[in-house]
Amino acid sequence: MKPKILLTNDDGINSTGIWAAFQALSPIADVTVVAPATQQSAVGRSISIFEPIRAHEVDLHGIKAVAVGGKPTDAVIIGLYALRLEPDLVVSGVNIGENLSFESIMTSGTVGAALEAANQGTPAVAFSLQVEDQGDKFGDPLSPFLIGEEVQRIVRDVCERMLANTFPARAHIINVNIPSRVTGGYEITRLAEKLFSTGVEKRLDPRGRPYYWIDGPLYEDAEEGTDVHAVRKGNVSITPITLDCTAFHARSDLEEIFL
Repeated sequence: MKPKILLTNDDGINSTGIWAAFQALSPIADVTVVAPATQQSAVGRSISIFEPIRAHEVDLHGIKAVAVGGKPTDAVIIGLYALRLEPDLVVSGVNIGENLSFESIMTSGTVGAALEAANQGTPAVAFSLQVEDQGDKFGDPLSPFLIGEEVQRIVRDVCERMLANTFPARAHIINVNIPSRVTGGYEITRLAEKLFSTGVEKRLDPRGRPYYWIDGPLYEDAEEGTDVHAVRKGNVSITPITLDCTAFHARSDLEEIFL
């Protein structure tokens, strides 16, 4: 029997990226798509607890999928507990736009969905694709964004390896970032500290009242061994991520303060 994969994302069920992932994985696994009905980027691990979650079956390029009126984490929970899919692996992506560094994985809905799966006891892999034009992250999800055979090959290869081997014992999810132009191979990385230089742009509406856009350029590079540096030099970044956010190295400092 083929292994079972629950496939989700944060760009919405109509995203080019999730369809590319389905095409890559369906030859090797029994894939069920359960994803947000609409764009849900940058919602992190946000979860719907104050409103009902609606889910309905849709036709996705000729296959049956489930569109969830909620967040990526909601889609994972619906797949695991309402649909009782019992997957061997949860795959989130392919996200249009890289998810690199501390700051990105804390806000990414793509990574958030994978973390929720891990929190519920299912191993998970998140896939993101670097974009050269940041505007591509916010474009029409039905647009013919170029996710070629190389990206699909990487998605399939990574998942085949993860399914064929024991999931790393001290990791909860694997965060994979694919450069827009792959010129190297796989690189096992750590998280960089930052991806963006955060800024705020102030504008005025037609009535003269101020409003704000959070913006800022990408960092050009980061230290050797980081996910940012790996992708910048054309390697596929593979980063093990843990749910445990404990700062173990701070224990001794806190003991001096409190004990």
